[in-house]
Amino acid sequence: MLYGFIGCGNMGGALIKALSKSTKDILIADAFKEKAQSVAEENGVSASTVDDVLSSCDRIFLAVKPQQLEALLTESKDVLLKRKPLIISMAAGVSIKKLQGYLDQTLPIIRIMPNTPVSVGAGMIMYAASPLVKDVDSFLYDMRFAGRLDAIDEKLIDAGTAVSGCGPAYMYMFLEALADGGVACGLPRDKALLYAAETMKGAAETVLNTGRHPEELKDAVCSPGGSTVMGVKALEEGGLRSTAINAVCAAFERNKELGK
Repeated sequence: MLYGFIGCGNMGGALIKALSKSTKDILIADAFKEKAQSVAEENGVSASTVDDVLSSCDRIFLAVKPQQLEALLTESKDVLLKRKPLIISMAAGVSIKKLQGYLDQTLPIIRIMPNTPVSVGAGMIMYAASPLVKDVDSFLYDMRFAGRLDAIDEKLIDAGTAVSGCGPAYMYMFLEALADGGVACGLPRDKALLYAAETMKGAAETVLNTGRHPEELKDAVCSPGGSTVMGVKALEEGGLRSTAINAVCAAFERNKELGK
């Protein structure tokens, strides 16, 4: 099974890194040839051309910007219809139906939305497959080093993207802010970052491993009249919840715009 990537930017590069732990049968093509060569060397795979990827790969990741998809697929339509490889798209806002409009109803398509932590095996990848995809299981197996993969109704992918696809950026901002607070209180920068990152990681794992609601877990940390509840009060006064909700909703609206 030969995989191909058209595009190897931040997200494409992260997926290449994860997939290369399962197989080295990967061809990479990018508009910037030096970038493709660098990513290929880093992961022990091969750099090639778009034409080579289209004409030889069995499963092709489309890792280009949503605005570039129509031109790419329109120009590639004939060779893709002749070979009928599995198409894997990660373009925000672009539905399987729209991809089929660029190509044809007879091509198998999986739409995914990963996030950048796939590069360290801790990603969250939503996916939806068209009825013509016959072997989802082997694809999921090959992607096992990327993190958790979760099937979802395609109509919910834009909303999910606003949480998990965009979410790492929000988490990094909050993590940095926690560390800044620690520095303001006298902690060395490296210690503050370590404590903030490990705490965020531990809190997330607690939610996943226990199944308990975040509110219940939060309350368990807040002793009456203690320091934690005063910190929570400060976050509430600063509008943390409403700001986070608004961030997700803004990202969701942008995802819908990108699909138009």
